[in-house]
Amino acid sequence: MLGRMWTIFVARNKEFYRDRSAFGWNILFPFLVIIGFSFLFNQDRQAMFKVGVITTPGAIVSPVQAARFEEFRKTHFLEFVELASADEAISKLQHHRIDMLVDPTAGEYWVSRSSPKGYITEKLLGTGAAADTANFKKREVEGFDIPYVEWMFPGILGMNMMFSALFGVGYVVVRYRKNGALKRLSVAPLSPFEFLTAQIISRMVILIVTTAIVYAGCALMYGFQCRGSYASLAFVFALGGFSMISLGLLIAARSASEEFAGGVLNVLSWPMMFLSEVWFSLEGAKPWVKGLAKIFPLSHMVDCARRIMNDGTPLHEMLPQVAVLAGSSVLFLALGSLLFQWQKK
Repeated sequence: MLGRMWTIFVARNKEFYRDRSAFGWNILFPFLVIIGFSFLFNQDRQAMFKVGVITTPGAIVSPVQAARFEEFRKTHFLEFVELASADEAISKLQHHRIDMLVDPTAGEYWVSRSSPKGYITEKLLGTGAAADTANFKKREVEGFDIPYVEWMFPGILGMNMMFSALFGVGYVVVRYRKNGALKRLSVAPLSPFEFLTAQIISRMVILIVTTAIVYAGCALMYGFQCRGSYASLAFVFALGGFSMISLGLLIAARSASEEFAGGVLNVLSWPMMFLSEVWFSLEGAKPWVKGLAKIFPLSHMVDCARRIMNDGTPLHEMLPQVAVLAGSSVLFLALGSLLFQWQKK
């Protein structure tokens, strides 16, 4: 059995790296995204801002502070997010989930030193309407600053893995079925389990190697840090990649149409990308949107990777997310194996 799986594994790897354009694009794409975003955000060109507001029930706000803060709230293109806990709110500011934090009761506001959005919102607070920052006491966020591009970096890696896992396996298996390759393999002494396992291992190796190359390159170019364990980070990426590869195999279990499979993969991948906080935070979004985001494996993988890289969070504090990734992997793989067909009947 191992010999047959090894043969399929080697054949799939050779097929991948001999396609130089696909191989190069898998590595080049995340570099281009990081370079583009670092340029954009260094030029202070962001246009949407989120302001966290600490709300204390029953607190008394002076009429002058209340009137000036209400004027600030009228500023266009600002989204205000009500937050009950000051500690939670400051943590969200440190992680760029909000761009500014204001406590109208105390007349104080916080911004992150490295956040271009925080800088702009601070200016808006000072110049918008009749407001005057002289009535607010500026406070500094304690601890390390996380540059915005560094916050976004785990999401870019996750997005690249998602596209590579879904399309690199699901689309390829459908193509095998369409061009008759699976029909020929069906008469070989090879079980569906051996074939699917070899496909998964092959894609896992490709995902880990390309992600490691991109990580090392961006770390050298921009000095990104991993404040947690590299072993935990590799484990999270491997588990997340395994889950998304299994999802790709489930989609490709029966279809023989590349157009249909491509459409289904697009329907899955685009919402997954936008709802998994790859590009922006869902802080302030509707509860059902946050709930919907949690069904995607990419959300849990990006959350874990971001906490390991940005905060140094140990793996045992993220067991719920790890359990979701492991459970979804088993579920997708089991369903894919049950539904798999060598050829369309």
